[in-house]
Amino acid sequence: MAKPDTAPYKTFDQITDRLDEIVSQVRDKETSLERSLDLFDEAIALGSKAVDMVDRTNFTPEEEAKLRAEADGKDARPGEKNEGAQAQNAGDRQGEGA
Repeated sequence: MAKPDTAPYKTFDQITDRLDEIVSQVRDKETSLERSLDLFDEAIALGSKAVDMVDRTNFTPEEEAKLRAEADGKDARPGEKNEGAQAQNAGDRQGEGA
């Protein structure tokens, strides 16, 4: 089988949108096993392209902080403390003395 053509997908969002479409198609009970395998191959190629895109991206320190914060579920602004985390930490400290 020929390698799937990923050239039409130029942005990370385009790739993730296509991957969402692939998931929907594979979940459809009307999709044949052969078609599902072809879609799987396409998904692997798209995933590889997405990884390459991320590896080539040069993030600013602010973007890196935002990405780390989003991954941790915290406020994305560098240099600022997360108020929710501060309140939780204060509550934890109050419970320690009890």
